[in-house]
Amino acid sequence: MTGTIYTILGVVVFIILISIKQVNQYERGLRFTLGKYSGLMNPGWRLVWPIIQFYKKVDLRVKAVDVPNQEAITKDNISVSVNAVIYYKIREADKAILEVENFFYAISQLAQTTMRNAVGQVDLDELLSARDRVSESIRAIIDKASDPWGIEVINVELKDITLPEEMKRVIGKQAEAEREKRAIIIKAEGEVIAASNMAKAANTLSEARGALHLRTLQSINDVSSDQSNTIIFAVPLEILRAFEGFGKKEEKKE
Repeated sequence: MTGTIYTILGVVVFIILISIKQVNQYERGLRFTLGKYSGLMNPGWRLVWPIIQFYKKVDLRVKAVDVPNQEAITKDNISVSVNAVIYYKIREADKAILEVENFFYAISQLAQTTMRNAVGQVDLDELLSARDRVSESIRAIIDKASDPWGIEVINVELKDITLPEEMKRVIGKQAEAEREKRAIIIKAEGEVIAASNMAKAANTLSEARGALHLRTLQSINDVSSDQSNTIIFAVPLEILRAFEGFGKKEEKKE
């Protein structure tokens, strides 16, 4: 009789031991009794009776889904290849298991379809220059569609946008033409400023008495610093005539 009691106690202890399940801090467990959902299991040790019950754990940490390259056509009919990464986490563990068969696969497929549709609604220039806005648009659509699954989409990042080779050459030529355009505009603006400053300097020299002569002497001084330079003076005719008259007076005195 005593042996039977010990046997029964041993079986009970064994059943209890194999019924203990551990749920980690970053997880939640779903308990099913006779195939029916019977409650959520919080972190810690929990009892799941064999045969009549089973459980499934759900990881609540942020997950990353790498969306493979997707061929899409922009609004202006240019073919591009786009890939992205999606960051999401499960907010309601019961919905993620009860409402969708495989939430990881479902999110991946939903992201691929949404990304192609979002690219088709923007021009190529907008896709390249406003990548953050396109990413946010994709995130909002996926987040709304996955809300019944208890999933929150945190962020979507477009990693790479690949263009056809001929389109790369066209964009390169366009960028080169834009740089030349800017260089011409900057040069023209510089010439306008230089002409304006020269006009102001000319007005100043013409209005101040003796300023032109001082400027001439300064220029001569700058040129004369190099012995290899040859200086040619342009002497006004009035000065030459003055010297000529002075010479005639000297002849008369003699």
